[in-house]
Amino acid sequence: MTGQERDARQPAGRAKDAGARRARLPPTVVALGLASLFNDVGSEMIFPLLPVFIASLGAGTAFLGLVEGLADATSSLLKLASGYMADRAAKRRPFVVFGYGVAAVVRPLVALATAPWHVLTVRVTDRVGKGMRSAPRDVLIADSVARQDTGRAFGFHRAMDHAGAVAGPLVATALLGFGLSMRTVFWFALVPGLASVAAVLWVREPGAVPRPAAEDGKPATAGRLPGSLRTYLAILAFFSLGNSTDAFLLLRARDVGVPVASLPLLWAVFHVSKLASSYLGGGWSDRIARPKLILSGWLVYACTYLAFGAASRAWHAWALFVVYGVYFGLTEPAEKAMVKDLAPPEVRGRAYGFYNFIVGASAVPAGVLTGWLWQTWSPGVALATGAGIAAAASVALVVWARSRG
Repeated sequence: MTGQERDARQPAGRAKDAGARRARLPPTVVALGLASLFNDVGSEMIFPLLPVFIASLGAGTAFLGLVEGLADATSSLLKLASGYMADRAAKRRPFVVFGYGVAAVVRPLVALATAPWHVLTVRVTDRVGKGMRSAPRDVLIADSVARQDTGRAFGFHRAMDHAGAVAGPLVATALLGFGLSMRTVFWFALVPGLASVAAVLWVREPGAVPRPAAEDGKPATAGRLPGSLRTYLAILAFFSLGNSTDAFLLLRARDVGVPVASLPLLWAVFHVSKLASSYLGGGWSDRIARPKLILSGWLVYACTYLAFGAASRAWHAWALFVVYGVYFGLTEPAEKAMVKDLAPPEVRGRAYGFYNFIVGASAVPAGVLTGWLWQTWSPGVALATGAGIAAAASVALVVWARSRG
């Protein structure tokens, strides 16, 4: 067992320097948080309206699952590639600037769509930007903080991301309330997208991370990922097979009585829950064993999915979206902090690339499976299947955690 793996197994709260835990987050982390906030304002002005917009173009739920699945799969492939490039590049910021720039320019073009495949094209291109920026951005965050602050840094970033996701639907709701069409709302998403690019220009690269040299004197970046990390990622991949797009939950909310005009507001409430739980969950993951938090989140996910399947009234959807948001706060910061715990610095780009790739690549089968079960059987069967996969993945996570002591 390596020293790094032993360190990953210790509760993060045992760091000797308690004062460092309360230190102010570095400017790089803050700037990336602002970039994520603005980006999500633009993204979430569109996403809550997308299921209804696609339906208005004549597509069904299976196509919706295909759109989101292919978009996430495209993003995931590029996250893997950008992770490899981040380990070899002298600077990571250019990847991040490019990624936010592509999304800012392309995303509003969904306003021009007149056929379902137009939406597919825009969503996939939008996700090209996400794929190019995600792994290098995660490495920038991880390299900017000490281990005892890793969860807090990722929790802050996710909280800022969710803050933008709160503001986006509220802006969309206000614009719709003024009588603007959905297409006009989509065009307005350009403004926060450009603001995200401006924010990321303030990012500064952290100090160079030491990398072992090969015999020829060049950096050794071709090493394999540690076995413990590969097993951890495999378990995440299994869980993700049952974790389809949240667009299905929006459809479920509409089915149980939530008006279409209220969907952006419901989405905002959902992200308020994600914001608060991510900020708290990031700190918890530095004090509590990270696998325990992830397990708690997956169990919340399974129970919530089962409840969504049984929901019959509008208020059920509102309450369940609040509970569902807690799942993200318990898992997202802890999952990303675990990657840093398990990955040596010289392969950290690939580690985050694989993390994002494996989780996202499952989106195509998860989305298509959920859409097919939804149409062929019922929403309850589709959601119960996702809950069952989450429960099985939870068992695997417990076995893996216990095997590590």
